[in-house]
Amino acid sequence: MARSSETFSKKENIAKKLKRKKEKAERKAERKTHSDKGKDMEAMFVYVDADGNLSSTPPDPKQKRVIKNEEISIGVSRQSTNPQDNIRTGKVTFYNETKGYGFIKDSQSQQSVFVHANGLSQPIKENDKVTFLIEKNEKGPSAIRVKLAS
Repeated sequence: MARSSETFSKKENIAKKLKRKKEKAERKAERKTHSDKGKDMEAMFVYVDADGNLSSTPPDPKQKRVIKNEEISIGVSRQSTNPQDNIRTGKVTFYNETKGYGFIKDSQSQQSVFVHANGLSQPIKENDKVTFLIEKNEKGPSAIRVKLAS
């Protein structure tokens, strides 16, 4: 008696191949039915309403607002700052003359502000009352233009 040339694993592999082909054909048919190709242009348009929301209906032309080019400002408007407003007063809580740095306690915010010898206008020592400006840098706020308060 002759034996079959197909083994169980061969039959199983053929069944898997047929199943994959069938699934692929089903996916292709589904893509074809849900395809956007061939739709008219109007169906592909999306409109933005006055609130910035997307909708499929065009906006009402009666509600259109006219904006003049002169009213549009790009960037940040300049703020007129008075340097006298930024001057702070405080008390020197720590100052090391040999290393050239210290800390000033701001009398308004009770914040401790770093001061370096390069930011001094006059020599200072601990417990002096001073006036200064605050400058922001990458390590935090630091005091500049430090003078003894009169």
